[in-house]
Amino acid sequence: MVEELTIGRVARTAGVNVETVRYYQRRGLVAEPVRPLNSVRRYSEESVKRIRFIKRAQELGFTLSEVANLLALEDGRNCREARELARRKLGIVEARLADLNRLRKTLRALIAQCDLTRGRVSCPLISALSAGRR
Repeated sequence: MVEELTIGRVARTAGVNVETVRYYQRRGLVAEPVRPLNSVRRYSEESVKRIRFIKRAQELGFTLSEVANLLALEDGRNCREARELARRKLGIVEARLADLNRLRKTLRALIAQCDLTRGRVSCPLISALSAGRR
């Protein structure tokens, strides 16, 4: 027999709050269960698995729109398309990492300049930010 869960139990089991479950339903990521006449909606364990999938994909940096695309490919016949989505996401992540590395290098240089500055002179960090330099 399949256990049916309330929305609160689904949320707790999946590690989200009830509003997150409702939001995912509005976005079409989680199916809204049928409400029996004069009764509380009941969810299946599959809803919990789906929400956990969504959260794991978000942790990997996928947006909810991208997660929706992945869920549409979930049946296993579209592995090539799923791989392509992941490759595109990897490209975005690598570009961000390159930007962050440049930012780290720039900040280190500006911090080093601040360490060298003494007395009543203009702060190199503030000057660089004011001038819009990188």
